[in-house]
Amino acid sequence: MTGEQMRAALHEGRRVYGSCLTNPSLWAADRYTQLDFAFIDNEHVPLSRESTMALCQAFKARCVSPIVRIPFPDPALAGMALDAGAEGTICPYVEDPAEVRAVVGVVRYRPLKGRKLANFLRARTGVADRTLQYLEERNRNNFLVINVESTPAIDRLDELLAVEGLDAVLIGPHDLSISLDLPEQYADPTFIAAAEQIISRARAAGLGAGLHYWENLDRELHYIRGGANLIVHSTDITESIRVLNADLSRLRAEMKDVPGQAIVPDRVV
Repeated sequence: MTGEQMRAALHEGRRVYGSCLTNPSLWAADRYTQLDFAFIDNEHVPLSRESTMALCQAFKARCVSPIVRIPFPDPALAGMALDAGAEGTICPYVEDPAEVRAVVGVVRYRPLKGRKLANFLRARTGVADRTLQYLEERNRNNFLVINVESTPAIDRLDELLAVEGLDAVLIGPHDLSISLDLPEQYADPTFIAAAEQIISRARAAGLGAGLHYWENLDRELHYIRGGANLIVHSTDITESIRVLNADLSRLRAEMKDVPGQAIVPDRVV
């Protein structure tokens, strides 16, 4: 999908599917046949700008929309992600609508900058229609997602959702569970209710919504059936570990070998 198609799908409630792909050794993007988008994490993964650019270009060449999560909500970092080839930008741990508006200025209106941009974002005046049309066309493949992952963000959720230029919200389950004083208790009714509330309110506002999930397909399906349409399933590293462990476990079981115990095979003389 292109960024323009992603943006339309998010607002229209159509489901889009992707995963967190950050390992440069797994760049064979042509093998990811089920992806609409690739979530490239610059917050928790030490990818260089060069690696981020290479990932973005590899996925775009195969019509997989690259989404880059920047380290924190900062317009300069959003601009760097876009320069690297990102179509979607994810801002982590957002709690203040002002943070969203500042990044909207880059995602939707670059290269408009400085006081003129600030005045436009505040009052929606001072920019000619022909310039706005140019900016809309120039940035048509860009879209903005924010991470909602704290109780202060939930408290101000309606304000966050009302920022013009925002396209979707993505729940960070781990951080949200900590903020709720339910560390990694993803099956707790309070956590589930909070996640359901974020998704339903975002969808009611005409925005995309989802959560990054990696543990339980049935629980992930629960949120999708409840309206989540931005599906970020697992990570490349997590899935590599899961498949490797499962395969080695089966091989050991078939041969009745114990983990950690080296077995010398019978030699044929």
